Amino acid sequence: MLPHAPHFHLPDEANATTPPEKRGLRRDQVRLLALDSSNGSYEHSYFYNLENYLSSGDLLVLNNSRTIPPVLKATLSNGKTIEVRLAKRLSNNVWEVLVPIEALINEQLYFREGLVGKIIASKLQSPLKQIEFNRSDIDLYNYFYTHGEPVRYEYIHHPWSLDAYQTAYAIHPGSVEMPSAGRAFSWEMLFRLQKKGINIAFLQLHTGLSYLLDDAWDHSPDNNEEFYSIPKETVSLIEQTQSHNKQVIAVGTTVVRALETMALTGESTGWTNLYIQRDFPRKLTTGLITGLHEPKSSHLEMLTSFIGEALLLNAYEQAIKEGYLWHEFGDMNLILPEKHPYSLQAPL
Repeated sequence: MLPHAPHFHLPDEANATTPPEKRGLRRDQVRLLALDSSNGSYEHSYFYNLENYLSSGDLLVLNNSRTIPPVLKATLSNGKTIEVRLAKRLSNNVWEVLVPIEALINEQLYFREGLVGKIIASKLQSPLKQIEFNRSDIDLYNYFYTHGEPVRYEYIHHPWSLDAYQTAYAIHPGSVEMPSAGRAFSWEMLFRLQKKGINIAFLQLHTGLSYLLDDAWDHSPDNNEEFYSIPKETVSLIEQTQSHNKQVIAVGTTVVRALETMALTGESTGWTNLYIQRDFPRKLTTGLITGLHEPKSSHLEMLTSFIGEALLLNAYEQAIKEGYLWHEFGDMNLILPEKHPYSLQAPL
């Protein structure tokens, strides 16, 4: 948690502990809090009504990175079994991983079926280590998919399958936590949006670990580099959208991070540690579709670059009163840009 990020009280009952499908809902039947960034007016709706807040020529940009199961069991040379969490891929056979012990350089970790990882570097002031595996590429990914488990934080009480942590359109493996803002989309809904004239584009940002299991470790975005890649087709669609004075709506904070990094650096592929806070001069993203974020988090802080903190926290207060659910299996929030053509019904 970040000390300067917005704070509010999130009651335990607001934590979504199960996927919507296990609650008798389709993915796109979760609730939607539509929020006007100019004055904080809001409207309660459902995600399948998203098209009512967009117009022909607007562009949705989605992150189609696919979630891998990063939680693995390993054995040390002394016979002790530990949990290892993949954090990010550095090369064909080298990964940055979370090892919750004081492991030494050159120490070996023994996994099932003959997979061995050697610690080759440590990150300063961090529990993250670099591990070189004795397998690479497809063979290594196959091991992860066979023996790994999804990251599950304390509010999730049941070990749901990896399918619960994938978006419908995810195709590029690499995220160790789901880019969850896109989870509520179905293919049917995407086709319906396109039929209305709303454009769809994709990029990849492979998410890293959002929490290092101990509040003592500083894990703000500027200490967490993530790899992104933005196709030429997406760049062209953004330019076309801007030239027609239409809205570029990011689906998720990962998309904001990737697009605004490209705007700053001019690079459509690379690593980003961009930390977006209030008053950040966004150049590409005008609106945002996202989940509901926990107090004092960097994701919540990013939202204050789209809407004033007081307006945001008032909307969150209303969402709590209305029984909205938080986190990756929860409800959704649409933050509309100042000059959108719709009038929301519930002013502050």
